[in-house]
Amino acid sequence: MVLASREVVSVALLCCVWYVVSSGSNVVGKTLLNQFPYPMTVTMVQLLSIAVYSGPFFNLWGVRRFVDISWPYYFKYIVPLALGKFVGSVFTHVSLWKVPVSYTHTIKATMPLFSVILSRIILGEKQCLKVYLSLVPIIAGVAIASFTEISFDVIGLMSALAATLQHTLQNIFSKKVLHDTGVHHLRLLHILGRLALMMFLPVWLYFDFWHLVTVSNFKMNNESYKVLGLLFTDGILSWLQNILAFSVMSMVTSLTYAVASSSKRIFVVAASLFVIGNPVTINNVCGMALALFGVIAYNKAKYDARRTDQKRVILPMTYQHTNNSTFWQNGTGNSSYVNGNKSLFV
Repeated sequence: MVLASREVVSVALLCCVWYVVSSGSNVVGKTLLNQFPYPMTVTMVQLLSIAVYSGPFFNLWGVRRFVDISWPYYFKYIVPLALGKFVGSVFTHVSLWKVPVSYTHTIKATMPLFSVILSRIILGEKQCLKVYLSLVPIIAGVAIASFTEISFDVIGLMSALAATLQHTLQNIFSKKVLHDTGVHHLRLLHILGRLALMMFLPVWLYFDFWHLVTVSNFKMNNESYKVLGLLFTDGILSWLQNILAFSVMSMVTSLTYAVASSSKRIFVVAASLFVIGNPVTINNVCGMALALFGVIAYNKAKYDARRTDQKRVILPMTYQHTNNSTFWQNGTGNSSYVNGNKSLFV
C-alpha cells in the first residue's frame, strides 16, 4: 500500500513538472518562430540537444546502455519511429509558426479520433457506443475553434493534424518497442533522437542551412544573439520535455498516459493564453473547451469500457464425456478438450 501510494505521488509530481516544462517549451518555441521562421532548424536544434545531452547525463544517472535489438526489428520499428519523430516535430513547429499555441493544441485534442481510427485499421478493434459518442464534442469543438480562430491558417491546421496523426502512431509503437525489447525508456529516447539527427542532417543542410547562409543574410547583432539564446533554451526545454514524457509513458498504462497528456494540453492552452495573450473570441474559447471536454469524456468512456471487460462474468462451464476425451464448453461457445496430459484449446 505504501509503495503504491509513493508511486502515485511520484507520477503526479512528474506530471506537474511535465506540464510546466511543456508550457514553457511551447511559449519559448512560439516566441522563437515569430522571430526566426525556420521550423526545420528548430527541430534539428532539438534533436541535437537530445543527442548531445542524453549520453553524458544518462550515463551519470546510471541508465543502462546495453540494448539487445536485432537488425530486422531495428529497421522495422526503430527507424520508422525516428523518422516519425522528426516529421512530427517539424509539423508541430510549422503549426506553432502559423497559428497560436492554443489553437495548435486544440487541434491536437483530436488525438482520440486518430486513435480510434488507427486501432480499427491496424488492430481491428471495435469501440463501444460511449467511445464513439465522446468523439462528437471533440470534432464539434475543433470545428467551432477553427471557424472562430482569428489567426486561422490552412497550413497551420493541416500541419497540426499531421503532427497529431504522427504522435498517435509514435505513442502506440513506442509502447510496443518498450514492451518487446525491455530497452530503458530514456535510452530509447536517445536512440531515436540520435538516429533522427543523422538521417535528416543532410536534408537540413540542403534546405535551411543553405537558405540561412545565402538568402537571409543572417548577421550577428543583438537580435541574432537573442535568437541563439532562444534556440538554446528551446533545445533544453524540449530535451527535458521528452525525458518527462517518456518517463511518464514508461510508468503508466496507455490509457493513463492519454489522460495525463490531455490534462497537459489543457494546462498548455491556459498558460499560452495567459503568457502570450493571443487574441481570442468567446466562441473560440468555447470551441477549445468543448474539444477538451470531449477528450476527457473519451478517456472516461475508455476507462469504463475496460472496467466492464475486466468485470465480465464468465458463464459456468459444462462438460460431457466421450470415449477418449472430455469436452468442456462455456457460454461463449468456445470449447476445449483434455486428452491424457495434453490440453488443447479451439
